[in-house]
Amino acid sequence: MVGIRSFMFSFVMVLLCAFSSFAAQSTKDISASDDLKIQAKKTVLGGSGVVKPQDPEYVIGHGDFLEVQVYGEGSMAVSAPTTTPDEGSSGADAAGTGIQVRIDGRVSLKHIGDVEVVDMTLTQMADYLKLLYATVYDDPIVTVVLKKSNSKLYTVMGKVVNPGIYNIDQPINLVQVIARSGGFTEWANSELTVVRENGSKSSPMFSGNTLKFDYDDFLDGRNLEKNIVIKSGDIIIVH
Repeated sequence: MVGIRSFMFSFVMVLLCAFSSFAAQSTKDISASDDLKIQAKKTVLGGSGVVKPQDPEYVIGHGDFLEVQVYGEGSMAVSAPTTTPDEGSSGADAAGTGIQVRIDGRVSLKHIGDVEVVDMTLTQMADYLKLLYATVYDDPIVTVVLKKSNSKLYTVMGKVVNPGIYNIDQPINLVQVIARSGGFTEWANSELTVVRENGSKSSPMFSGNTLKFDYDDFLDGRNLEKNIVIKSGDIIIVH
C-alpha cells in the first residue's frame, strides 16, 4: 500500500511539473524582432516580400476586421474584440467585430506586437503569423478569418433613393447595386455610367475609364453582359 501511494504521489508530481512547464512556455511574452518579421514576410510572399496583385483570394485592407487565433490558445487580440459603427457608409452592416487593421496597415497581437498585414491574403497572413508565433509556441496552428470587410468600397451617386459609399461584402453586379441603394428615384432615366480607373484594361466593355449601362435594355434582354460585377473603387452614376 505504501508503495502504491508513493508511486501515485510521484506520478502526480510529474504531471504538475509538465503542466507548469507547458504553461510557462505558452504564456511567455516574446515580441518577434523586426528582422524576424521582415524575413518571415519574405518567406511567405517570396524574395521581394511584395504581394502579387493577381492573387484571387481576398486581400486584406485598411479598416478590415480580422479574427486571429492560435489553436489551443484562443484569440490573439491584445484587448477585447472591437465593435465599431461603420461610419460614412449606407446599406452596409452597422458594426464589425474583431481586430481592426489600422490606418498604418498593422494589427497588434499578443506576444509578437505590431505586424504589417495590408495587401496580404488571409492565407498569407496565417502563414506569416505561424512563423512569428513559432518563437512562442511549438508548431502553432494559426487561423485568420475575415470578420468584416471595410476596405473594399464603391460609390453610388445620382438619382437613387440612397446614394452613398457601400462596402463590397460579397460579389455584386450593377442591377444589384441599384436594388441595394433603394432603386431609382422618380426623376431617374434608365442610364448608368460606371467610372473605373483603367477600366479598359479590366474589361473590353469599357471605353477608356467609363462603361455605359442601360437598365431598359437589360429588362429587354439586350446587352446583358454589361451587367458587370463591380470592383473596389468603382463609381456608379445614375442619370
